[in-house]
Amino acid sequence: MDNLLIPLELLCSISRAEFSDMKAYLRWQKRQLNMLEEGLINYPVVGFGELGRKVNELRNLFRKIEESESLSPSAAEVQRTECLRSLREVATSFSERPARGDLTGEVCHWADGYHLNAALYEKMLGSVFDTLDEGKLTEEVEEILELLKSTWRILGITETIHDTCYAWVLFRQFVFTGEQGLLKVVIEHLRKIPLKEQRGPQERLHLKSLRSSVDADDSCQDFTFFQSFLSPVQKWVDKKLNDYHLHFSEGSSMMVDIITVAMLTRRILGEENDKAMESPDRDQIDRYITSSVKSAFMKIAHSVEIKADTSHEHVLASLAEETKKLLKIETNIFSPVLSRWHPQAAVLSASLLHKLYGNKLGPFLEHSEHLTEDVVSVFPAADSLEQYIMSVMASVVGDDGLDSLCRQKLVPYEIESKSGTVVLRWVNGQLERVETWVKRAAEQETWDPISPQQRHGGSIVEVYRIIEETADQFFAFKVPMRIGELNSFCRGIDKAFQIYTQLVTQPIVDKEDLVPPVPVLTRYKKELGIKAFVKKEIQEVRPVDERKSSEIVQLTMSKLCVRLNSLYYAISQLGKLEDSISERWAKRQSDKINIRRSMNGKSKGIVSNQKNQFDGSRKEINAAIDRVCECTGLKVIFWDLQQPFIDNMYKNNVLQARLDTIVEVLDLVLAQLCDVIVEQLRDRVVTGLLQASLDGLVRVILDGGPTRVFSPNDAPLLEEDLEILKEFFISGGDGLPRGTVENLVSRVRPVINLIKQELLKGAKANSEATPKPC
Repeated sequence: MDNLLIPLELLCSISRAEFSDMKAYLRWQKRQLNMLEEGLINYPVVGFGELGRKVNELRNLFRKIEESESLSPSAAEVQRTECLRSLREVATSFSERPARGDLTGEVCHWADGYHLNAALYEKMLGSVFDTLDEGKLTEEVEEILELLKSTWRILGITETIHDTCYAWVLFRQFVFTGEQGLLKVVIEHLRKIPLKEQRGPQERLHLKSLRSSVDADDSCQDFTFFQSFLSPVQKWVDKKLNDYHLHFSEGSSMMVDIITVAMLTRRILGEENDKAMESPDRDQIDRYITSSVKSAFMKIAHSVEIKADTSHEHVLASLAEETKKLLKIETNIFSPVLSRWHPQAAVLSASLLHKLYGNKLGPFLEHSEHLTEDVVSVFPAADSLEQYIMSVMASVVGDDGLDSLCRQKLVPYEIESKSGTVVLRWVNGQLERVETWVKRAAEQETWDPISPQQRHGGSIVEVYRIIEETADQFFAFKVPMRIGELNSFCRGIDKAFQIYTQLVTQPIVDKEDLVPPVPVLTRYKKELGIKAFVKKEIQEVRPVDERKSSEIVQLTMSKLCVRLNSLYYAISQLGKLEDSISERWAKRQSDKINIRRSMNGKSKGIVSNQKNQFDGSRKEINAAIDRVCECTGLKVIFWDLQQPFIDNMYKNNVLQARLDTIVEVLDLVLAQLCDVIVEQLRDRVVTGLLQASLDGLVRVILDGGPTRVFSPNDAPLLEEDLEILKEFFISGGDGLPRGTVENLVSRVRPVINLIKQELLKGAKANSEATPKPC
């Protein structure tokens, strides 16, 4: 029996009266006619040969049977009967064609070609879905599949064809419903499809014979059995995976199954070319990542550009932030999935985003010459993005592998280098302004203490305010910086302090301006012989310059102490400034060391030692303090107390002009000095005063002029005065340390000893001149 005659027998045996209405009968009749047309004409497995001329006759009979329903009942019945008789003759000749192409054994197939059989089987497979929930399989699915298995011999279905058709039916239903459970069944049946080498020779030959063609664009495209069923599946999953950021944004579980389907269909279809797969699964994942990441990046770039008019942030800064968010989504959601097929999926996506953003950033970097608002906005964002990209890559390949990856896959933005250039320009310009402000503050200083508690001048407070504000601005810039920029900044600050120190000490006069000239040497007649040895005329006394004298007068002890206090405040606050700079730099740099090492190919210290940055200022300030202390002592002794000390002490007679009268004046001077000078500098200033006092004493003794003549008898008085001066500065332990005073006083003792020696020599000469007893 030829199974294709069954629809014809049904048309002949079943009348219109057996249907409830006319429409139902016409639909049924149309189905039977279509079945005959599909099986006998559209999808034959062998050519028509001599029967080809009857194809048009058969089509005309189909049309007349349909048209008979529009005639009167009697005419319709006559035409329908005649057409069915003619149709039987033609259909029988078609169904009895030889060489049916039976490749699966002596099986009576439903139709010659597999197209109708496959379509019927596909339709029957649709019965496995629940009528109430089309996304789920019915509870009787196993019974239905077992029942359908009985049709395999009739329809020419093999297990491979069943798994392929069933996978297609399930996948199509998944597309309609989105039910992930169906996708898992699809994967199960795709895995059951054997590879070519696993199929028997008869099955391979049979599957190779099952072909179909599709007319498209004025050409006919030929498909194998697997291509006709699985190519649509592959196209659909490829479309989704080529933009997986769009289609799988809510989660990754569905994506795992979709990729699995893509890899399985790719494996099966790859064998249809009779050659090995062109590339491994990893390369296909590469293409998915490249396509999807590019698409996602272009979308966020377009979105950022649209929002640019309403945003106060530069487009590239916003784009860097959005790119970082995109990479976080990529690494947290998609990379764990993709890494099952591509271990370095995260590296690929990170390096691709680095390149895509770099293409946008390049022109901006080329035109960035100064530290503008745009630069301050874009540079930190771009650098942060690059650091994050590097950290993502390092998390996959480790620090060691990161070095080679950077050389192979990345072209660094070099923002740190470009940023360093513009920061240096800003630093240089800012430091010039700082120097100007420092000079102005020092020039406007009156050298009066701010308050009894704050005994320094206001200028040094202003200098620190200016410097700290500049430091705040420097560290407020989030742009990348290298240690070189910090060193340049610190050198500029160090120079500013040195300039201030020089301005503080600028009015301080030299020692020669304070110490009066030595009196003209007086010679006596008994010493006329000495004149023979004197080659030069004795110079006249050098008069004091009036302008210099005015400057000295303005250097009151109070103002000198305020200068000293200001210098001390400057040096005492340097440590805090250094600590602040060091801490802020350490905080800034600590998170970047690993990334900088990989990108630059060499390791840099996390934090440069900033504790010695201001050593130049310390040295300058300490030298200035010593100089002002010396000047203060000399001015008190040789200028303020010149008359009682230098001019009148020991004048004419040692006994009548002793040092004790000077000590009373010195006590008043020290009281005034200690009221102004800060505690930390008291000993240094008092030491300068002691030094000047001793210099004055030596000057009086050795170069006191003709009004001072010392005899050996004066030596004990001079020693007593020296002891008074020593104890005065020791002040019972409240003054200078005894050891310090003793060291300074010790250099005066030899001078007094010279006078003693004259006494001893005289005594010795007298004893030698006395006649000895006989």
